[in-house]
Amino acid sequence: MSTVATWPSQAETWLDERGKPAWIIAMVLGFIFFWPVGLALLFYMIWSKRMFKGSCRHSRRRMERHHAYQSSGNSAFDAYKADTLRRLEEEQGNFEAFLERLREAKDKSEFDDFMNERARKAKEADEPVDA
Repeated sequence: MSTVATWPSQAETWLDERGKPAWIIAMVLGFIFFWPVGLALLFYMIWSKRMFKGSCRHSRRRMERHHAYQSSGNSAFDAYKADTLRRLEEEQGNFEAFLERLREAKDKSEFDDFMNERARKAKEADEPVDA
């Protein structure tokens, strides 16, 4: 009985690993072979919001991240895990801040180059041509 109960979740996991196109193909095949199956898949995709999310994998990653904060029952391991996750999140924040500063510096450099080029062209246009 446990195999019968788990095959839908196994099929869902298998389709999630392959992304939204796999869900759409399964739905179309369901309509082709037996229309109620296709209709059921369509309703399930809408109900679970799989049709409107960027990716099924994204929601799975978010769910895995949520499970990362659950207690294992071992307080020493939980403390280590919490410290490691806190440190990794801090490093990620620092890296994202670095990337933002890098983008701003690049944008400023490009803008300065544009303004210098514009000033140079304006100066050349104002100079009288001696011939």
